[in-house]
Amino acid sequence: MYHIKGNKAERIEAVTFTDLGMQENDIEEILRCNIDMICDEEESMLIVGRQVKNEKSARSDLTAIDNNGCIVIIEIKRDRRDIESRKESFEFQAIRYAASYATIESPDELVKKVYAPYIEKYRSEFEQGELTTYELGIRKLNEFLDENDAENNFNKKQRIVLVASDFDDQTLSAVAWLNSNNVDISCYKLTPYKINEEVYLNAEKILPITDYSEYYINLMYYPVYSKEKRKGITRRTLPKIDKMLAWGVVKEGDIIVAKGREDEAILLANGNDMVDGKEVSMQVWLKEVYGWSSVQTYAFAVHKESGKTLAEIREEAMEKSELSKE
Repeated sequence: MYHIKGNKAERIEAVTFTDLGMQENDIEEILRCNIDMICDEEESMLIVGRQVKNEKSARSDLTAIDNNGCIVIIEIKRDRRDIESRKESFEFQAIRYAASYATIESPDELVKKVYAPYIEKYRSEFEQGELTTYELGIRKLNEFLDENDAENNFNKKQRIVLVASDFDDQTLSAVAWLNSNNVDISCYKLTPYKINEEVYLNAEKILPITDYSEYYINLMYYPVYSKEKRKGITRRTLPKIDKMLAWGVVKEGDIIVAKGREDEAILLANGNDMVDGKEVSMQVWLKEVYGWSSVQTYAFAVHKESGKTLAEIREEAMEKSELSKE
């Protein structure tokens, strides 16, 4: 990371969580409240548990459900030393937790065992009204699954996310092998920086890696997304709102509506939204509207004039790009 002053760049060195006096529990709480740090704009996620104990008294760090109905197990370690000092490997610990969650057969069971106790623990963060924690949990979970069209796919798969400021080679090797054998497990590196007594975090997905060929661009056209290859495109290579603005398929001043809701925002030239006189990112606005930990930005943002989601508008633009190339 560099600090730019005039035409000079000053390198800012990363610090460690240990230097900052932060424990694993601190990182866990940061991610619990800001899980979109390790999500992208094509993903919805709802945190449903923290420090959930299984029958063997082992505790998983964070538990979530994603827009595909998968239960997501998020395991956190402060740094490489914490990973290497454990008797049990980081990735195997997470696999054991995933196996425990594979036994959950219904949203009702997930709420009773995991989500309702979570809501009870963080009661002040929820507007319960007259509902019990179970009633609120089943309502919120069913709403999340319904709006993401994931009711019929509930917990058919489990995902694992490993988070640390650094990883040892054995963990990375094991995760790469598991990925090659169709186990959905990823590694995110959180790097802290301290600038003028303020702490900044950089979140980087290091596994699984993206196929670099997906980044190649035809100089005469928009990025190439062939029909045959689209299924293999990772979410992180899809064009973002800044590219859509540059293409002219959406414009500054357009009204964006939250899908299925009456909430509206004004699209700004930089891709953010103006909501009630405040500038916020589209992700932050949609999170507040739906009350989820992370929201599929382009699937849940509707262009008011056309009535189409940003995902649909983007898809059409990509199709036109392909037709103009043929």
